[in-house]
Amino acid sequence: MSLPHAILTALLEKPSSGLELTRRFDRSFGYFWSATHQQIYRELGRLERDGLIRALPSTVPARGQKKEYEVLPRGSAELARWTAAPQDPRTLRDPLLLRLRSAAVVGTDGIDTELRRHLELHRLQLETYRDIEKRDFPPEKDTVPDRLQHAVLRAGLDLETFWVEWLERTLDELGPSAPDA
Repeated sequence: MSLPHAILTALLEKPSSGLELTRRFDRSFGYFWSATHQQIYRELGRLERDGLIRALPSTVPARGQKKEYEVLPRGSAELARWTAAPQDPRTLRDPLLLRLRSAAVVGTDGIDTELRRHLELHRLQLETYRDIEKRDFPPEKDTVPDRLQHAVLRAGLDLETFWVEWLERTLDELGPSAPDA
């Protein structure tokens, strides 16, 4: 149920069209909550039907024009309710972990290559997050909203750091006996 809340958050930050939201999801929200173009448009329709958002009035004929949406008071209230509601942590579900468990049963052919591939992907993502941190969070950017947004980024930094360190350690523990070493 979090996609509607991600969209409400994005629209409260800045009224946007569906296309703009899709681009913003690709550049920011998508790092921790992904959504396809179709999912975003479908959810915009639901949010509008439910009276949580509305399309802003257009000064030009609507045919062929982008609809830009804004959050209505009911949408702000829903987002505030959801933000304050308790929610338990989610269990980690990562296919790589299941694949390692399976490799322990059926054999490790190819697992070293896959672990190295994942390591490289996590290193690249970590570097991306470090670049974002340098660009978007200079020391003078220190309001409470800035600190909350930075906390989200730091979660990504910490998670990628965990994966890099875990993968390096796992590859080291597999040692030269791994088929692809």
